[in-house]
Amino acid sequence: MLKRLVRLLSNSYTIHVNGKPAPQGSKKVQRYVNGRAILCESSPNVMPWRALVAGKAKRLLPEGWHATLPMSLSVTFIFPRPKADFKANGDLKNTAPSFCIKRIGDIDKLLRAICDALTGVAFDDDCQVFSIQAERRYAVGDEQPSAIITVTSINV
Repeated sequence: MLKRLVRLLSNSYTIHVNGKPAPQGSKKVQRYVNGRAILCESSPNVMPWRALVAGKAKRLLPEGWHATLPMSLSVTFIFPRPKADFKANGDLKNTAPSFCIKRIGDIDKLLRAICDALTGVAFDDDCQVFSIQAERRYAVGDEQPSAIITVTSINV
């Protein structure tokens, strides 16, 4: 067992993608061609978001990265607080929730967009991802909406 643990080497890289994270939800029928449905994303924001994530991941891809290995992801989604959480003077209300639990994107659908964006860039297929740690939180101070994504490859 110890020999196996010693052989485990990991490489990781982190990307910080500015922009409001978009959940990848259901598909909708765009049109029918020869009786077959042509599907598209139900959210118009998911494709631009995925393009931002993929572009940043490509630019920061470490030299010699092995996209065929098992992968682990850590993702923090940062959202702006709703205006209703603030008093007129700009201070946070005492009743404002500490956790980001409003309907701003289910975490599994937010992760679906990230995994699909990273497929073909950080890993060959999202089935290589064996572990995910994710959280949604509100922006603090001057933070902008974004996602902080760490991809870790495990060499066995």
